[in-house]
Amino acid sequence: MNRDLTTGKPETVLWRFCLPLFGSIIFQQLYNIADSFVVGKFVGENALAAVGNSYEITLIFIAFAFGCNIGCSVVVAQLFGAGRFKDLKTAVTTTMIASGVVCLVLMVIGIVFGKQLLYCIHTPEEILPASKLYLDIYIWGLPFVFFYNIATGIFSALGDSKTPFIFLMCSSLANIGVDILFTTKMTNIFTRGVDGVAWATFLCQGVSCILALIFVLRRLKAFKTEKYPLFSRNILGKIARIAVPSILQQSFISIGNILIQGVINNFGTGVIAGYAASVKLNNLVITAFTTFGNGISNYSAQNIGAGKLPRIKEGFNAGLKLVWLLCIPLALLYFFAGGNLIRLFLDAPSAEALTSGMAFLRILSPFYLVVSAKLVSDGVLRGVGMMKQFMIGTFTDLILRVILAMTLSRTPLGSTGIWLAWPIGWCIATFLSVRFYRVRRWE
Repeated sequence: MNRDLTTGKPETVLWRFCLPLFGSIIFQQLYNIADSFVVGKFVGENALAAVGNSYEITLIFIAFAFGCNIGCSVVVAQLFGAGRFKDLKTAVTTTMIASGVVCLVLMVIGIVFGKQLLYCIHTPEEILPASKLYLDIYIWGLPFVFFYNIATGIFSALGDSKTPFIFLMCSSLANIGVDILFTTKMTNIFTRGVDGVAWATFLCQGVSCILALIFVLRRLKAFKTEKYPLFSRNILGKIARIAVPSILQQSFISIGNILIQGVINNFGTGVIAGYAASVKLNNLVITAFTTFGNGISNYSAQNIGAGKLPRIKEGFNAGLKLVWLLCIPLALLYFFAGGNLIRLFLDAPSAEALTSGMAFLRILSPFYLVVSAKLVSDGVLRGVGMMKQFMIGTFTDLILRVILAMTLSRTPLGSTGIWLAWPIGWCIATFLSVRFYRVRRWE
């Protein structure tokens, strides 16, 4: 059901809209978490390290899909808020055509240069074949990732966060079952374990993508309009102004993570496995906050399209309250029970893997209150088109994190120095993003 986010009490509107988004991103993250959980439990520590190692490269591809999602979502939300349904349909088809081309180019690059990318991050030889196998299968499923993200962006732009949540919940739970089936019951087919979980993800993402696209097309038919063009350069330009900075943001974050992964890989398989488990837990929280920020973007875009600027400020304040209510228990859970959570991914973790993973979570989790404020601010900046300011905050965080990780890893702190780079980057970038938000007048 489509929902108008320009009316009603902002706190209530955001709660009803964003809560399913939180659920959706939790189930989205379950795809990769399930892969790590299954190979860690049923295959071994090296297999977990291989999946975690490949995951950093897949984030580059996800960055492009995420950018297409945000670009389409913000523009469609603005058009929906302004009641321009003909242009709304053109924006959807334009995004799908452009995204299909981008996806094809990325697949060619990934298939041809996948091994070189793994070498670039200093992948240990003992996990290189498994890492390459997982990455190759993931790349063949990239169209599902792209078009599913576009579909969920359209649902969110129309104020519907429940439909994608239902799709993700069903497909993610199915993915866990298929992961276990392919890894433990079909070893005669999937000999290395990582290929089993990769094909399980491919299959379940494909089903959810196809169903989401069917429902999106049915939803668009409900808007009664005259014949509309399938492609518009003008609308593509508007989408690109939002999508390209978002792609750059996520791509450079992914590149930064790859550089950091390369630093981590110098500390051996134990630290790699500990990081692979703990970073999945961290990404679950950060991606949930990012998704909440995306919800704020849709809310802000609809309201700026309707000319209701004061509601944006009210939405920002309400968003901070909601995200802090959710991040406090998560921070406490990770800080005090991080070791038990890491053991979920490893059947018999080495002392090095457990120690490094716990250190990562205990250093980062107290600063979730800080980074969540940044992501809410970023949501407003992106939704109202303040992309220059949005990019400054993002790149500040990234550059600081990479430089500090490389520098501190060479000190007696060792791998602990790498983990310290996160909260330092978060604090400075949050100050900038909140400052940019407050500079603009919302009266």
